[in-house]
Amino acid sequence: MSAERFSIAQVTPYSWEQHHEVNRYVERLSDELCKRGHRVLVVAPSDSREAIRESRALVKRCASDAESVWPDEGCAQVLAVGQSLPVGSRGSRPVSLPIDVSRTIEDLLENVPLDFVHVHEPFAPSAASTALRHSRALNIGTFHAPTERLLSTGPGRKIVDLLFGRLDGRTASFDVTRELVQRYFPGDYRVIQPGAELVPRAERGETETVEILFSHEEERGALRLFLRALRKLPHELPWQATVWSRDHQPEPAVPLARAIRDRVHFVGPGQGAEAQYLSRADIVVAASSGASPAPQLILRALAGGAVPVASRLPVYEEELGSGDLGLLFEPRDVQTLAGQLTRLVRDEGLREELRARITAGHDRLGWSRVADEFEALYRAVAGRRHDTNGNSTVRRRLEGRKLIHVDLHMHTNHSHDCATSVDKLLETAKERGLGAIAVTDHNEVSGALEARERADGIKVIVGEEVKTKDQGEVIGLFIEEKIPRGLTLQETIAAIRDQGGLVYVPHPFDRMHSVPDYEHLLDVVEQVDAIEVFNPRVAFSAFNEEAERFAAKYRIVAGAGSDSHVPQGLGSVKIAMRDFDGPEEFLESLRDADIIRKRTSLLYVQALKFIQTKGTPSGRRATGSGNK
Repeated sequence: MSAERFSIAQVTPYSWEQHHEVNRYVERLSDELCKRGHRVLVVAPSDSREAIRESRALVKRCASDAESVWPDEGCAQVLAVGQSLPVGSRGSRPVSLPIDVSRTIEDLLENVPLDFVHVHEPFAPSAASTALRHSRALNIGTFHAPTERLLSTGPGRKIVDLLFGRLDGRTASFDVTRELVQRYFPGDYRVIQPGAELVPRAERGETETVEILFSHEEERGALRLFLRALRKLPHELPWQATVWSRDHQPEPAVPLARAIRDRVHFVGPGQGAEAQYLSRADIVVAASSGASPAPQLILRALAGGAVPVASRLPVYEEELGSGDLGLLFEPRDVQTLAGQLTRLVRDEGLREELRARITAGHDRLGWSRVADEFEALYRAVAGRRHDTNGNSTVRRRLEGRKLIHVDLHMHTNHSHDCATSVDKLLETAKERGLGAIAVTDHNEVSGALEARERADGIKVIVGEEVKTKDQGEVIGLFIEEKIPRGLTLQETIAAIRDQGGLVYVPHPFDRMHSVPDYEHLLDVVEQVDAIEVFNPRVAFSAFNEEAERFAAKYRIVAGAGSDSHVPQGLGSVKIAMRDFDGPEEFLESLRDADIIRKRTSLLYVQALKFIQTKGTPSGRRATGSGNK
């Protein structure tokens, strides 16, 4: 396996000071990746103005010294990119809307070369979605435990869908998370479950008292349910309970009955870490009703050797193997919770049986396993990137060649939507100073073959813009025979390859054209020879920018073409490249080419296309006699 080391930004939407499960995940994963030699930036909103000032100053220095952002080897650099403004709540956890973060994130991602931008819960608006919008690297998205309410939000769905279209790899923390996200945002999600630190069991000596722990990370109602259940336990049972919180000193959610007042202890910051209490606990209770579950709490309980008693939420049920590793009760069912606690306190044999099953699975709980799985994903995604070295022998052969201007995308009246004759096309190309052109009629090569036969003083590449079955269009360059429309994208590419041609993807992100969706493009990215990064006919410049980013992050050779359907459009974009002979020299020359863009009126050219195709009798368009 390759020992390649990556530069990675891990982006969380939650304030770094907030002890959120996503932040814990980011922190532990980043630590493990750093241990393996990867360079990691943790990008997060913050409640600390001082941290924000320091981070912004560091990002500003990156404009002149990109390396200054990286800390000493072996640790992650935390960048506080902006302040968080509470806008609501989800159970006991505040939802934050980051403000004034976009410019800092944009500057960071423009100036610091990264292999990966790994965004967590990238729903808009957030620091994670902002990073995904500005990323120029390969993008990984991880979905933890989003609620259906968040996923089904109406007005923002389209924006989120477009952002998710930039993801090169998708992971989910649990099977139930994958199923939920797939329902709203279809895609291929790899399940990588969070890890947990293994906690050695504390020596407790000879005692019959059963320790019950409630870690206050779920919504407030969960604590209320837990305390009500304790009141229903038989008085003679030997138990005591601890309610632990990392953020504040918790208080009873309901008045404590005299029978349990001396058995329940509330502890907060400064009275010991959660791991200290986990190491002593026999039972850990997770009582969320679903408003704000804490799945990592279950994993930490298992890592500590405690037996979980959890509400039957899909994610808790998944973690406990439908009851193989702990006991379950219906959400809000205080009677069943009390009954399950009673069973475990009374039955030491049941506790030991469950604990033995839990301990047997400890080797799958560590964060090292999580890092292993993400390293494998990073390498698989990075493995799609093209080799940038090219062919040095061919490059040396091209060094003495003259520069010519080339247009790689145009049409003749052999296309169903164009009225330009072959003679008019060649005449105009010469007038515009083009040394070579690629004629790429829709689902036809006859126009290109005719152009090559009639060409005088201009090089013609025979091409075809082929409509696939349902995955957009792809251009074959340097082909000789027509490729039928309606094949799959894979079959079309294979047909181009069979002729020794080059695979060229036109206007890949122009949603006004027929284009392959992002995941279909990823499926064939290693077979693509070049990609069109500038097409003056696209309706929005953002489509070209998206293509340019895609080509850069996958290191694909970039091309451009006028996509002209009328003579006036020729030369609206030119490529300055060394003269070439054949597909191998062409591709090597294109690797070092410059794209020259010329402003043109899209409306004017489109109007001419309409007049010439709709206003000319179909018989004349077919023969081209009207323009000869």
